[in-house]
Formats: sequence, structure tokens, C-alpha cells
Amino acid sequence: MPESDAGNAGTLQGRIALVAGATRGAGRGIAVELGAAGATVYVTGRTTRARRSEYDRPETIEDTADLVTAAGGRGVAVPTDHLDPAQVAALVERIDAEQGRLDVLVNDIWGGETLFEWDTPVWEHDLDKGLRLLRLGVETHVITSHHALPLLLRHPGGLVVEMTDGTADYNRDTYRVNLFYDLVKSSVQRMAFALAHELAPRGATALALTPGWLRSEMMLEQFGVREDNWRDALERVPHFAISETPRYVGRAVAALAADPDVARYNGRSLSSGGLAQEYGFTDLDGSRPDAWRYLVEVQDAGRPADVTGYR
Repeated sequence: MPESDAGNAGTLQGRIALVAGATRGAGRGIAVELGAAGATVYVTGRTTRARRSEYDRPETIEDTADLVTAAGGRGVAVPTDHLDPAQVAALVERIDAEQGRLDVLVNDIWGGETLFEWDTPVWEHDLDKGLRLLRLGVETHVITSHHALPLLLRHPGGLVVEMTDGTADYNRDTYRVNLFYDLVKSSVQRMAFALAHELAPRGATALALTPGWLRSEMMLEQFGVREDNWRDALERVPHFAISETPRYVGRAVAALAADPDVARYNGRSLSSGGLAQEYGFTDLDGSRPDAWRYLVEVQDAGRPADVTGYR
């Protein structure tokens, strides 16, 4: 059974969550921690045990659902392409028919790792890939919110979490990879801000959330390590010492979902490290990495890697 924060056990019993884009990475970590807190979690994505997406990776939504159930919740895998409004509408209709409510919506749809080119100006970047990135990273979130929010608003206290990369402060002052990537991540943050204005009068909360340097399946593979020996990568990438597991941001979402005063964060841009200081949860190893403060004060400042005081 996956490890869980003992303080979260049962806090979300009876709550219904949809983690859109939960095949791997942050989405999987969020789904598992919502399950560890007792929630029923619908997990979506395009890769199943019967069919892979263009990522051509082994992680599946059925695997994620099994991890949710093993953690103490109930995982339900529903294959969904969030660019297809009809599929998203059918997904929400199923949740309504089976549960009659939706308490937490996590928009974590992304799918863009193979589509962007680092430090490449817009006139040199592959246009089709860049436009596909915009569709996958922004349009999917809009489609999902359009169909899911009426169900979420049926009962007061609903929470929408827009997953992005970077805090609003960091992204405001930092060029992120290229125009397409920068635009997607900033757009998702603004989406949370706009949703906050539309949801607050109706008793719900919307916010943007970012993990830090994530030890996702793809990142570990890129560095040639596993979760149990990830520190072996530090010789080549010293600043990777500030990295965190996907479960860390999952605990952030579980803490937000269990907080009766979560509305105080409406429209805010939050991070896993910042929320760990607020709520007191830790990563799986007991640490509290604060990646975005570290990036500004150490990595981007050109200082040698030293996580003392940052995790």
C-alpha cells in the first residue's frame, strides 16, 4: 500500500473528485493522495491497458485507479480525451449518475512534453506542435470546466484546482522555455483567477497550484534513475536536490480539499512547498522542499546547489 499522510486519513470520506489528466506525474500523485484521504476519485486520461496515447508510455489510468483504491479511497478509471467535448460531457454525466455530486475538480491535463522546443523563438518553433500544445494545455481545461462545473456547483463548497508550472510571481518575471510553453502556463493561472470570480458568488473556490521540480516518471527516466536512487542524478544535475515526488503536491490538494476555510485562497497562485508550510504536510521522505523559493534564491541567482533551509 502506498504511504500516506496519517493526518489526512478519512478527512475526505464521502467526497467525490475528478482528476482530469491522472495517468502519471502530478495527476497520479494527486489522485492517490485524495484516495488516501478517503475520497472517491475519477481518474481520466488517454492511455489505458488496451491503448496508449502518442506518448507511448506504460503508465495507465487503470494503474492510477488501483493505486487510489490501495491508498484507501475508491479509484474509477474513465478513458477520456479532454479535447473532445462529447467525451467530457459523457464523463460528467457518468459521475452525476453514479454519485450525484462533484466536490473537487483537478484540471491537470497537459500532454505536452514532446511538443515544445527549449529556448526556441516562435518563428523557428514547429508551428503545428506549438498550436497542439496550446490546445492540450488550455483548451482541454476550458472544455472540462464547461461541462463539470454545473455538477460541482450543485452543492456548496466545491473546489477547482488548475494545475500549472510555476507560481504567478515566478512566471511574471521569468521567460518559461518558449512562447508556447510560457503562454500555456500563464493562461492556466489566469484561468484560475477568472474562475475564482465566477465561482465565488456561487459558493465554490478556484485556485492555481504548481508542484516544484517534479520527480515524475518521465523526469526520472530522463536522468536515468528511479525513485529509490534519484540522488544518483545529483552529480550531473546538482540542483535536482530540491526535487519532490508527485505525492507532495497530492498532499497539497488533499489538504486544500479538507480545509473548510479554503475560500481564503480563491483566485490565488499556490505551490506545494508554500502549502506544506501552511498545512504541515511533508513529502514521502519527511522533508518539505520549497522549490520555487530555491529556484529564485539559489539556482537562478547562480549560486552552487545547497538545499539547506529549503527542504
